[in-house]
Amino acid sequence: MSRLVFLIMMVAVLSARAAAATKICSPDGRIVLSVAVSKGKVFYELARDGAAVMKPSALGFVLADGRLDSGFAVAGTDTASHDDTWRQVWGEDEYVRNHYNELTLHLVQKHGKRRRLDIVFRAFDDGIGFRYVIPAQPTVGRIAVKDEVTQFSLAHDAYAWSIPTNRTQYFEGIYTRQRVSDLDTVCTPLTIEYEPGLYMAIHEAALEDYAGINLASRGTTLVTALTPWSDGTKVYASQSMKSPWRIIMMADTPGGLITSRMMLNLNEPCRITDTSWIEPGKYVGIWWSIHKKKNTWEMGPKHGATTANVKRYIDFAARHGFSGVLAEGWNYGWGQGEQLSFLKAYPDFDIAGVADYALGKGLRFIAHMESWGNARLIEEQMDSAFAWYASMGIRVVKTGYVGRLMDGRELSASQYGIRHYRKVVEAAARHHIMIDNHEPAMPTGLQRTYPNLMTQEGVRGQEYNAWDTRGGNPPEHTATLPFTRCLAGPVDFTPAIFNFSEVVEGTHPHSTLAKQLAEFVVLYSPLQMAADEIANYEFHPALSFIESCPTTWSKTVVPNGVIGSYVTIARKERGGDTWFVGSLTGSDSREISLKLDFLDRDAVYEAFVYEDGEGADYQANPYSMGFRQVEVTADSVLSLRLARGGGAAIRIVKVR
Repeated sequence: MSRLVFLIMMVAVLSARAAAATKICSPDGRIVLSVAVSKGKVFYELARDGAAVMKPSALGFVLADGRLDSGFAVAGTDTASHDDTWRQVWGEDEYVRNHYNELTLHLVQKHGKRRRLDIVFRAFDDGIGFRYVIPAQPTVGRIAVKDEVTQFSLAHDAYAWSIPTNRTQYFEGIYTRQRVSDLDTVCTPLTIEYEPGLYMAIHEAALEDYAGINLASRGTTLVTALTPWSDGTKVYASQSMKSPWRIIMMADTPGGLITSRMMLNLNEPCRITDTSWIEPGKYVGIWWSIHKKKNTWEMGPKHGATTANVKRYIDFAARHGFSGVLAEGWNYGWGQGEQLSFLKAYPDFDIAGVADYALGKGLRFIAHMESWGNARLIEEQMDSAFAWYASMGIRVVKTGYVGRLMDGRELSASQYGIRHYRKVVEAAARHHIMIDNHEPAMPTGLQRTYPNLMTQEGVRGQEYNAWDTRGGNPPEHTATLPFTRCLAGPVDFTPAIFNFSEVVEGTHPHSTLAKQLAEFVVLYSPLQMAADEIANYEFHPALSFIESCPTTWSKTVVPNGVIGSYVTIARKERGGDTWFVGSLTGSDSREISLKLDFLDRDAVYEAFVYEDGEGADYQANPYSMGFRQVEVTADSVLSLRLARGGGAAIRIVKVR
């Protein structure tokens, strides 16, 4: 054999070794993740049940001082496995199993600064996650990420549900279905109907000091498009950096995505030592009346947040088992030319007196801090404001950021915004304050680490059904959200409107009354608002379902559902045996056979069913609602007739 032939053979052998894949599997073996370095670039592939899901997809960065996506050699690998169960302070399930196999790939660039990059992969039964770690090293100074080049290269085209990034403010959009290859740049979670028996959602977890992710379509390959700073840079860091986890949730059914807890498992454990003050609950407030133009935020003849009016809401809340009352517009800054302050109440609102009145009735006043995008003002006043609120017994604060840019220059999902939201949550925790964040970045599971971050908006919510000149949210909207936005975490949608009168002609909730009850269960929030005016609840028989419904659960199951068409979600109360079920549909009526096999065997229950009545229809007859009571067991099947835009809400009580 000639020397030349021998050298060619050796180069071929070394190249093959360089491209050899390292693999890890999910604990159940169904998901296989393969990672390889080929021609200096690192790629991952993904298969499920032996079939390709992701083709070779590139990983890495473009930094201000050079590329960190090529020229790599493998310096080593580490593997590990983990299996434990942890308890949520509140949530859709009380206990969460965290079971995964892990691979850490240690990379070093072969030339130049020989910079190092680690990529950590975790394979769960319900998907995979991976994150980048740039370790501290002498050859790396201050880090400036110009681009993250993570790819998600689908093995074939598929339909996805998305909202476009550039045409959707605050994530308040209608999710639409189109092929991945036809997408614009879109927000995550991006839910993909990959093929029969496989549904996926691409999102991120543990977004703490980084830029929020978007996805841009390049045929059937999705590439990351990070939300930039105003100077165009995506992420700044010192000499080391950890990215959020990039996650691909996978399930046999759409409902399997809803019950995945992988995103939570990829967040850090709770950092709050004493969580006894963190209390889920349901509340009412002067909110819908303002959106319906009956009251105003600013002080004047129709001011909503007056002492007398809020006390009236407190009296109602105390009679009907609510835990709080929200009043927006209690502080200076809503009127023309007023200086915004979170520490100064309008003269017609005695905040200390109202807070004390609420405590005397066994509930709490909920404060509101609308910043109009002035994040710096919140940071300047938050410790003083939170301390003041806490001194009055206020435990929940709703924050808001209405405005195209934070502080006039930065996007809310940029690293600037992410850092701000984190500061607010940490400051609130110091003062035992729970946060309901509006106009947020898309949630990524941080509530595991800081469970005082109770709920967030980031959704086209109920208020559009009050004043949207295009007619409000379509009936399919709430049949889509559980499989899209709600995968990111709790959502402050504000359900349970009982009166569908119109301020804008043709604009009202596109649902029946029974569907409004169902939304209270389906659209999860540990702080759940019954959003209507209290006059519309008083003496209404449907209120009994809201009164009895908890907002934290021991177990959640999804008996059925088709994205954008219908969904049924069943949740078991914590510390008891009662189940609550919400079932709702889009613009088509349908018959649903609901198997109750999630109930305890050998037990007997009484089901209290609130359902669409005779002739119910979201346009022609939204108020028609029936009620029945029936004895059921785990072998029972309930027949539900859902009207157009309709629903059903069920309380199932164990009797023996």
